[in-house]
Amino acid sequence: MHVVALLLALTIRCPVDATQLQALHVPYRGFDRRSHVGVLVVNRRVARDVTTVFRRLYAARFPIRRMTPISAFHGSDNASMAADNTSGFNCRRAVGGPGWSEHAYGLAIDVNPVENPYLLYGKALPPAGRAYLDRSRVRRGMAVDGGVLVRAFESVGWKWGGRWSGSPDYQHFSVNGR
Repeated sequence: MHVVALLLALTIRCPVDATQLQALHVPYRGFDRRSHVGVLVVNRRVARDVTTVFRRLYAARFPIRRMTPISAFHGSDNASMAADNTSGFNCRRAVGGPGWSEHAYGLAIDVNPVENPYLLYGKALPPAGRAYLDRSRVRRGMAVDGGVLVRAFESVGWKWGGRWSGSPDYQHFSVNGR
């Protein structure tokens, strides 16, 4: 397990403890078309499904900008998104809600946040994602309905936040659709 992620889970009262998390060393294709290995921290019970998803993405040469545990950004979701970082576990509350985010359980993954922004109250998160709000102009690294990224997650039963009405979260994939 990434040491800082472990410490984060132990020191903040998260809904899961560090023993429920697993750091996966995941091969991925970068936007530079080269192979890289990133680290994705997820709940142990979904590790096999996540591995399946990222194997499919690798085989399809789907590009991922960066894959580093959120702990490298001191738990800052905003900093991670601004860096176009694909991440899983993050001990944080849900955006705009009182409960925990699915990321706090290790049951959600955000992929390429710049290419796949979260539209919240008319604003793109991260702000650099504004250029990608027009989903009809498909570019590399984007999650699109019927595309390889969405299909890979759906193949293991995960749901895509890009289908949320009102405030779609194109980067977000989760076990339960929240």
